[in-house]
Amino acid sequence: MKKGLRPTRSQKMAMKAVGLNSANWLVYKKINGELHLVHRETGTTKIIPGN
Repeated sequence: MKKGLRPTRSQKMAMKAVGLNSANWLVYKKINGELHLVHRETGTTKIIPGN
């Protein structure tokens, strides 16, 4: 899997809107407004739907 990148300010706000702590998640893919996230410690993935 590709390494994750630190989220931008707007991505952090999107994570907060769905109840995730942005300090624990990295963005590894952005497709059509969707954020594909990977957890820093466990490696689990989540997808946040776009607008």
